[in-house]
Amino acid sequence: MTVTATATEAEPVLERLISRVYRTRPIRVRLPGGREIVSAAPGEPELTLALRDLRTVARIAANPELALGEAWVDGGLAVEGGDIYAFLDLTASELVGRPRRGPGAGWRLRRLLEQSNDRLRARRNVHHHYDLTVDLYRLFLDEDLQYSCAFFEHPGQSLDEAQAAKKRRIARKLLLRPGDRVLDIGCGWGGLGLTLAEAGARVTGVTLSTEQHRLANERAAARGLADRAGFRLQDYRDLDERFDRIVSVGMFEHVGVPNYQAYFDTVARLLEDDGVALIHSIGRKDGPSRTQPWIRKYIFPGGYIPALSEVLPAIERSGLWVTDVEILRLHYADTLRAWRERFLARRAEAAALYDERFCRLWEFYLASSEVAFRRLGHMVFQIQLAKRPTAAPLTRDYLCGD
Repeated sequence: MTVTATATEAEPVLERLISRVYRTRPIRVRLPGGREIVSAAPGEPELTLALRDLRTVARIAANPELALGEAWVDGGLAVEGGDIYAFLDLTASELVGRPRRGPGAGWRLRRLLEQSNDRLRARRNVHHHYDLTVDLYRLFLDEDLQYSCAFFEHPGQSLDEAQAAKKRRIARKLLLRPGDRVLDIGCGWGGLGLTLAEAGARVTGVTLSTEQHRLANERAAARGLADRAGFRLQDYRDLDERFDRIVSVGMFEHVGVPNYQAYFDTVARLLEDDGVALIHSIGRKDGPSRTQPWIRKYIFPGGYIPALSEVLPAIERSGLWVTDVEILRLHYADTLRAWRERFLARRAEAAALYDERFCRLWEFYLASSEVAFRRLGHMVFQIQLAKRPTAAPLTRDYLCGD
């Protein structure tokens, strides 16, 4: 079905889709002419989805994974009785536990094309998301601009405290020593690198984002750390130095499956023989799949959330030891909830920076991402790597303490 399908063709398809998805928690969908579709689940519908025009009906019927987000952003869809998060959470709760549909024929080839991420494409993809003004990110991130999963040590911990806890935990896993040469692959706005430099390390950060590169070096200078922390606009694949410690937080999701071997071979090449590396990445528990179409098109082109079963073979072939693996389950769900609440509280400021359509796009991005971590099996893994089995302690006691 194409988006030019008539309402007569699209509405029955949409009705079947609704009855197939909403089996235990009912929902009401109001069509442009006023007719309502109510799923057969028992009880009174919690939410009403109002579709504003026939084109929206046809597009959602044809391709709901992509068109739902587009309809929300374009104003063709409204949620009554709740917000977009409530709708996405209700939908996800209906899908939990059902057999996972495979990615379809030809997905491996499509994934290869979508995630090739050569140097030119990688730079373009990073520019799409990370070269937005830092004033936007200041609206909802913590004071240190940590744009990755926090580590909540106890209920009620603030976002700033949880992000500081994340950095402490990473520093422990790196077994940092004074004077260590540290490489930060995908260094963001420099927060982690500056924290490690303050602990006595000599840090080199690399990024493909011009905005992150500029601000990270400005922050290093402002904190008197320019002699111990330098940030380069450079692809990690082009480095030709050795480091005592290598860390990468929230960058591996942009590598792409076709490049996993090159990534870990590069880590092995750059790491000293007695060195330690720590890779922190979003992951999926359900095995290899594909990037959600709306996220791929509008938020993270070229991005992919890996399963550990896709990552570990590349590590094995690189010759590196896996000395520790930790799975952070709902920590990112709680991080995203904090980001979403902070973003919505300052939505007017975001609209002044961009526009209302941008705000709707980011609200959908933050809401759908939180639902993915809370309901749909997304998590974060941290993999500690070394060349020697004795490079890290043989027990995990060193992770405890202040």
